Amino acid sequence: MIKISIIVPTYNEEKNIEKCLQSLCNQTINRNEYEIIVVDGNSKDNTISIAKQYADVVMIQKSEKVGGARNDGVLCSKSNIIATIDADCFAPPNWLEIILNNFKNHQIVQLYGTVTPIENSLKNQLCLMYMNTLSNILYHTKILYYTLGCNTAFDKKSFIDAGMYRTIDAGDDLEIATRMRKIGKVKLDNKMKVSFSMRRFQQFGMIKSVCEWLYIAVIKGGKSDKYSYSKRDYNLEK
Repeated sequence: MIKISIIVPTYNEEKNIEKCLQSLCNQTINRNEYEIIVVDGNSKDNTISIAKQYADVVMIQKSEKVGGARNDGVLCSKSNIIATIDADCFAPPNWLEIILNNFKNHQIVQLYGTVTPIENSLKNQLCLMYMNTLSNILYHTKILYYTLGCNTAFDKKSFIDAGMYRTIDAGDDLEIATRMRKIGKVKLDNKMKVSFSMRRFQQFGMIKSVCEWLYIAVIKGGKSDKYSYSKRDYNLEK
């Protein structure tokens, strides 16, 4: 019986997707209790062929943006619980176990966690420590739920009832929580962690990346008229 479905959006991720999917295949729950769905945005590299070695379903996305890719995956999923992660992240072995226990023991519609840096420099550690601390403050004050698409889980029916992800350039993973909290409880669990790539910050700079995101997500309402934010190619060797 499939208890949980994992949605992984991809685009030209041949350098990262294998490690991500390997981490998802090595969970503490039985492999036949969950499915891995890769939703690809027409990659030009070997992402799809690598994904087919590990995923249960590899499909080409029909909807726009990364939010649309996640929506496509949810609509073809078989379980009542959905987990989302990014292709440049990887999960610890107990990631799915933590998610399932939360949905079993708490009446929640959405669950989210925190992130640790893959590129483990002091600068990256301090940056994500600040982000995680801010996430906790915002959660406990109920000002904002700092939900990240790379580490979130949903009750499938509630997610669909809420209207699913908006197909926007940035901020879709935070915006969905504002609708989910109207349906039921949204919970932060600090034990729910994933390792997160800092490649955007390394290639384009911390301040520039944050400013671009704020401009698109806050000022422009999620639509980019100035920056290429979705399906951006990263080349840390430059």
